[in-house]
Amino acid sequence: MAITQDVDDNGLEAAGEPLLQDESKWTHSSQERHPWMVYLSTLVAVCGSYEFGTCAGYSSPTQSAIMDDLHLSLAEFSLFGSILTFGAMIGAITSGPVGDLLGRKGAMRVATGACVAGWLTIYLAQGVVALDIGRFATGYGMGVFSYVVPVFIAEIAPKNLRGVLTTLNQLMICTAVSISFTIGNVLSWRALALTGLVPCVILTFGLLFIPESPRWLAKERRQKEFEMALRKLRGEDVDVSQEAAEIQDYVATLEQLPKPQITDLFQRMYLRSVVIGVGLMVCQQFGGINGICFYVANIFESAGFSVSVGTISYAILQVIVTGIGAVLMDKAGRKPLILISASGLVLGCILDAVSFYLKANGLAIQAVPVLTVAGVLVYIGSFSIGMGPVPWVVMSEVFPINIKGLAGSMATLTNWFGAWACSYTFNFLMAWSSYGTFLIYAVINAMAIGFVVMVVPETKGRSLEQIQAAING
Repeated sequence: MAITQDVDDNGLEAAGEPLLQDESKWTHSSQERHPWMVYLSTLVAVCGSYEFGTCAGYSSPTQSAIMDDLHLSLAEFSLFGSILTFGAMIGAITSGPVGDLLGRKGAMRVATGACVAGWLTIYLAQGVVALDIGRFATGYGMGVFSYVVPVFIAEIAPKNLRGVLTTLNQLMICTAVSISFTIGNVLSWRALALTGLVPCVILTFGLLFIPESPRWLAKERRQKEFEMALRKLRGEDVDVSQEAAEIQDYVATLEQLPKPQITDLFQRMYLRSVVIGVGLMVCQQFGGINGICFYVANIFESAGFSVSVGTISYAILQVIVTGIGAVLMDKAGRKPLILISASGLVLGCILDAVSFYLKANGLAIQAVPVLTVAGVLVYIGSFSIGMGPVPWVVMSEVFPINIKGLAGSMATLTNWFGAWACSYTFNFLMAWSSYGTFLIYAVINAMAIGFVVMVVPETKGRSLEQIQAAING
């Protein structure tokens, strides 16, 4: 079978060229039409991404109101805020097995149910215990959504649309966080909790009308449903035989291998894909994003810049640049975007390091606010165009279907652990040395550039089976 052949320098199977040439006919006909069911399925799935954003953006605008209404101490509210991350870690650990057992749609239903239960518990809460239980449940849903949404989109999308559609995951998260932050200043904390139910309702009904991932159905040997789902996604009058044959050939090859265990992920045949997926999550999280994101208001305040102007500019820029990145994903490619992004992260960190160094030493004080806001905006703009969305896109592409559950869970857990570690240590690092903190982040982001150059392949314009054969062949 073509999937087992040697791979040339361009990552395409040397013995599989006739198949790829035949496939180009199918690809051409697919690109000439608009796969409306793919678009609809993606829009339904990214309601899970929007739900992710509403969970993440809830605590910041509600802190004062919740503490006043329920008489919470700062420590109790801090636990309420941070327990979301622990719920997400549990969600990340179970997301792969749940997605493998129940399918991608089934996993999204589980995550939706957890979020609905969590929001209702928060809305009805009369004390800190109920708040924490509700927050943990929404965190669990976040953890599952963070894995299953990009995986589902990558598995249903044609290769010429996969990048832009998968990037909608990050765009919807950013949009939801910004909207929650904005309307949270108008609505009560209980009313804001109810707004978190809206994407859950849309997702619940939307899942009734979209097909399951054809690749998951093929793995489960549900042949008739596999063919129906693929035909529904591509169009009834489109010849899907070549794509179907490629998917089935790849799945059949993987089925000849033993069922993978967690230790098998470190075997030679899977090691590179695991290193790529997990390594990109390390680069994304340990470069400082959650420390800067969670405490951006404190950064502006300590530099003497208007908090309201700074945070609004931050939120608007994040959404706009993420949208630009989505448009460029399938044109510029994954690797160029993430390299440009990481370079911008280094620059942003250096600008902030310089500003805090000047402040600490009483030099050019008038330049400190300008340098600080410039550094933060360069940082978030750079993150949003590449380092934010690209790791999720690549993670959804590089893992073979037989290890996608285990490896995807590991990558997602790494991401959430990094989010917790970065946000937890940020204040301690800033107390040690404000400019030293940003220099550390600059070094980590510089190391990420080296990692991407040496390890991460370009995946633009190639089918999932081609990508995985090139990496693990």
